[in-house]
This record gives sequence, structure tokens and C-alpha cells, in this order.
Amino acid sequence: MKKLKKDLLSIYDLDATQILDLVVSARKLKKSKYSNKLKGKVIGLIFEKPSTRTMVSFATAIAQEGGTPLILDTQKLQTKRGESVSDTAKVLSRYLDGVIIRAFKHEYVEEFAINSNIPIINALTDYEHPCQILADLMTIIEKFKIKSVKELSKLKIVFAGDTNNVANSWIALSAVLGLNFTLLGAKKYPPKKEFLIKALDIAKKTKSKIVVSNDLDAVIGANVIYTDVWTSMGAEKEEDERIKALTPYQVNIELLKKASKDCIVMHCLPAVRGEEISAEIMDIQEKNILDQAENRLHIQKAILLELIK
Repeated sequence: MKKLKKDLLSIYDLDATQILDLVVSARKLKKSKYSNKLKGKVIGLIFEKPSTRTMVSFATAIAQEGGTPLILDTQKLQTKRGESVSDTAKVLSRYLDGVIIRAFKHEYVEEFAINSNIPIINALTDYEHPCQILADLMTIIEKFKIKSVKELSKLKIVFAGDTNNVANSWIALSAVLGLNFTLLGAKKYPPKKEFLIKALDIAKKTKSKIVVSNDLDAVIGANVIYTDVWTSMGAEKEEDERIKALTPYQVNIELLKKASKDCIVMHCLPAVRGEEISAEIMDIQEKNILDQAENRLHIQKAILLELIK
């Protein structure tokens, strides 16, 4: 595999070859027995936000590869009392072999990485969720038995709902790999201008087709419909407003009828049944969604084994 940068903070930290190599590695790890490649390594997990899949999959991945996960409660760290991010990062660099961070602000993860000489992994920020999207890509490749980027680019992937960190990472991934991606949602919640401009600039070189639409017919011919919660952590005050604006984009039977017959539905979870996705679709598509969740474990093993030597 082509050597990765010290940190994984964004999909843009990877090129197309590295992305695909990580998926290949993860699929091999999925079939293999546990190893001791992280034996003697202690990896910290700093989570400002609640987490189920991200925390458990990362901690399990570390343990299964022989390492020790150290979950650090932000309420008990000295940053809670005002210690700077830079001081914390410099000290933890002397104790740990890597840090996985789930933060509200992307700038927190960036500052931590700048002040660390150990690998830092973004486990979700307001800007991106790169590990999630790599697992999603792995799932799509498995479900459609994809053998090449050319085959992958023929799929139509539609993200329906809020333009959040997961949608941002899908935009970035699509640009880097040259995918056919549509962001479908309310005009009121467009993607961040600077993020879209960057993606479209890269898309010119990779021949990616990135479309932003509020027309439900944009889902016609979709092979993948992806959704996520409408109200992300930190945006709870906007919940009623968001539900009103995004209700037309709920993933339900009627929306799925517009898609290709082979269409799968994906959700990064947790889901609010009856809001962004109907309970009926959640039940029908349960295996795809659970396979997607499981793949977090395998892709994160691949990332850890590449970054932490």
C-alpha cells in the first residue's frame, strides 16, 4: 500500500489509490483471524460526542489486533478546566501511540494533529466523517461485486436529506474517486460553498459527476440511496425547523420506487425511524444497513494497521 500521511483527518488526506487499497486491506482483514500487529501499542480515544458504533468498533479493532484502547472521558481531562489543546496533544504524544478523536469542531482535531508526533484519526467532526465513508464504500463494493473504479463510477449514488458531515465526506470521496453522486435535499440546507467548490475543482480532473438537487426525481435510476439523521448533535435547537424542511426527502417506499430495481438503502446510524427513513424501509433494508455498520470495524483495522507501526 502507498504510504499514508501521518494523520487521517479528511478524505482529502487520501488519494484514489490509497482509498482503494484500504478497502482491499479491510476486506482481507474481514476474512482473517486476529493478529498481534498492535501488541504493546496503547491508543487513546477522545470522544466529545456520544458514540456507539464508532467507539465500540475502534476499541474492538484495537483489541483484536493486540493493542490496548484507552477511552478518555473529556469531562475528566484537564481540557475541561482550560488546558490548551496543544499542551494536551504534546503530552499525550509521549504516552500513546495514536489518538482517535470525535469532536464538535474540526479545528480541534487539526490543532491536535499539528501538535502531535503520533497519528491522529478523525472519528467525526462537524466537517467530515472519513472512516464512516470508507466503510460505506467498502459495503457498496461488496454489495455490487465491484471489480474496478470504472464499474464503481457507473453506479448512481444519492444522498437524501441533510447536508451534514457524512454528506460532506461523500462529496469528497466522489470527487477523489470520480463517482456519480447526487446530494438531494432542501434548498435551505445547501453544502458549504467552500467544500463544494473544492470538490467540483477536483471532479474536473477525475470526471466525477457531482449534482446538488432539491428535485425528488433526482433519485430516478439510483443504485444507492443513503440517508442520515436530519438533526446532528449540536443542532438540536433547529430540530422542528429541519423536520419541516426535510420531510419531503424521507427515504420511504415511494422514494425507493423511483430508484433502480437493484437499489440498496444505506444509513450510518443511529436512525430516527419515521423521520429521515421510514420504519418499513429500515426493516426491509436491515441486512444492508447492519453489514454497513459491521464494516466500520474492518476498515478501521485497516487504517490503524497502516498508520500505527
